[in-house]
Amino acid sequence: MHKEGGRRSGTGPAERSWWFEEALAAEGNVPDAPALHGRIEADIAIVGGGYTGLWTALSVRERDPGRSVVLIEASRCGAEASGKNGGKAHGYWTMLPGVAATLGDAGALAVARAGSRAQEGLRAFATAQGRDLWWREPGSIKVAASAAQELKIPPYLSTAERLGVPDSVSLLSAGEMQARCRSPVFRKALLFREGATVHPGRLARALRQEAMRVGVQLFEATPMQGLDAGAPNRIRTPQGEIIARQVVLATNTQLAARREIAPHVSVFSSYALITDAAPDQLGAVWPGDEGLSDLRMFVHYFRKTPDGRVLMGSGSGPIAFAGRDGALAMRFDRASAARAEAGLRRLLPGLDALGVASVWGGPIDIAADRLPFFRTLPGTTIHYGCGYSGHGVNPTYIGGQCLASLALGIKDDWTALPFCTRDLPRLPPEPFRYVGGNAIRWGILASEVAEEAERRPSPAARALAALPKLLGMRIGTR
Repeated sequence: MHKEGGRRSGTGPAERSWWFEEALAAEGNVPDAPALHGRIEADIAIVGGGYTGLWTALSVRERDPGRSVVLIEASRCGAEASGKNGGKAHGYWTMLPGVAATLGDAGALAVARAGSRAQEGLRAFATAQGRDLWWREPGSIKVAASAAQELKIPPYLSTAERLGVPDSVSLLSAGEMQARCRSPVFRKALLFREGATVHPGRLARALRQEAMRVGVQLFEATPMQGLDAGAPNRIRTPQGEIIARQVVLATNTQLAARREIAPHVSVFSSYALITDAAPDQLGAVWPGDEGLSDLRMFVHYFRKTPDGRVLMGSGSGPIAFAGRDGALAMRFDRASAARAEAGLRRLLPGLDALGVASVWGGPIDIAADRLPFFRTLPGTTIHYGCGYSGHGVNPTYIGGQCLASLALGIKDDWTALPFCTRDLPRLPPEPFRYVGGNAIRWGILASEVAEEAERRPSPAARALAALPKLLGMRIGTR
């Protein structure tokens, strides 16, 4: 993290996010949980100390306090995706046209209403007495920042009308949008009633604290080195092992390397920055509090913080080959960091003098239909969840409920959702996925840059950007 004061540009990506560093300091720099040494037994073992794993652990303990739960984390709880995201919390009302095209009208309404249940759970946790997680709930906005993006607005309104939920979204005129956030590039926008912002690092650390409070055995600096399925299962770690009747894998992008999951998930990367604090300057440009995103395919997502900063993210980072999420480009790509800053300067030019305090990046798991899925590996008692597709704060609560039900052997409203039951589409195999994905990525990026400059994209860019839709794919469609 850099000292504040004066504009700085071109900041290289850091290993850890500003969110995580701030959360550790606010927490009082509590010691890490110990690493696992020796052999232990548990009813349920959870691998992964991010949102999904922690929500799962809490749900199991709430439903059946007699079940013993062990959770292991390879590094520190909240250090990876859960502590690196933009901290925008909302369900699936903001994605209704795409979800309806994938799941049908009934399925779309089911997952959107599940997202609203998740929002209630998040709100209750984040606002509980004694917690300061920076929870604000003013709604969420998708704004058109070019003429091409403005053309994407009508389907949101018509889909909500057709599904009988017109109150879930409303149209903002350009003038109404400017009253909320002043930018010369902002046009019409969509205001969604459901939408909050939260401090993602503090949320992850509060979940960790609550898990330990309710009796979850937690071990950090304990990566899983192997998993032997059986009755019971055996998890191997560097200095120990866990014997467990049920196992939950909540390891985010690492799951993309498993042969059962690889056909359904690709690994992209997303980069974000946070500015210096300038509450007076920010208030003059951005009086509203809603979390925002533009209507790009490679979206810019941005929000304010209570201490007067701007978070700006860009989902345009490199693609991993064969789901290898450890590649340096997933976390340290300067070009992707520069695109996040370019987004800040273009979308919010009134804040042009504001300095960048920190930049970071990380891998995200993109499902073939852009919806998460929660399953049990066939013939085992090993359960997993992934595919959040850059939209995880709210859906990880759903994931925790679904995975807890699977691990407890319960069939309920959660496991009846399409997240657990739908047929999963498949992506092309490697190397076609990587080569084709990079070509399409170039076409979309080139097209979106041209459209923002009010230029017609080149024929090659237009052709490549249109390819996913022509092939009937849900991923990469504009």
